[in-house]
Amino acid sequence: MLDLFVLVICGAILLGGILAVTVSGTLVASVSAGAAGLFASLGFLLLGAPDVAMAEAAIGSGLGIFIFLYALKKTGQSGRADE
Repeated sequence: MLDLFVLVICGAILLGGILAVTVSGTLVASVSAGAAGLFASLGFLLLGAPDVAMAEAAIGSGLGIFIFLYALKKTGQSGRADE
């Protein structure tokens, strides 16, 4: 059963990464990249590495996306595709 959950999480990571690369808006791309990172941290948790999962969730998904969205705000971009 755990193997099935890990495969579903891996599929969600791949889907989030593909969406981050293919969408046209930077806001949507950053959110989908953050979702891929959160799924990666969930995968680490399921595989028995809670310390790596916490680091990925805090730094990879949380802080990285926060800094990217802050940079978008400071440059005056909304991150939408229609700009």
